[in-house]
Amino acid sequence: MKQFVLIITLFLYPFFNLNAQEKTNIADGALLRGLDKVSGEVIDFGIKSGDTYLLWKLDIELSECRYPISNPVGDAFAHLTISQDKSESDLFRGWMVASSPALNPLEHARYDVWVLRCAMVSTSDE
Repeated sequence: MKQFVLIITLFLYPFFNLNAQEKTNIADGALLRGLDKVSGEVIDFGIKSGDTYLLWKLDIELSECRYPISNPVGDAFAHLTISQDKSESDLFRGWMVASSPALNPLEHARYDVWVLRCAMVSTSDE
């Protein structure tokens, strides 16, 4: 039995690279989407890295947006800080992933914000 497990493990090992980390590039900004759950209003907006965008009562600051080198339009990883009404406490601070918005979401009763993709300011009109 041990030999069988060893053979299967050696056979499947090339398919499981446990230390794999996707290489990324840093973009100039990001395209985000906001949803007001009460009114149903949806707004797409662009934001540059280091800037703050006022969306309804939310202050959204983008620190950085990264995208995979191998598939630039396939995913985006944005580091955001979101606060409300200039309060000192943050509603959200961390990384949001475009392909998995529920992985690390903004927890707010009225508003949702999520990342659509990274954007290069020099080549985009977003």
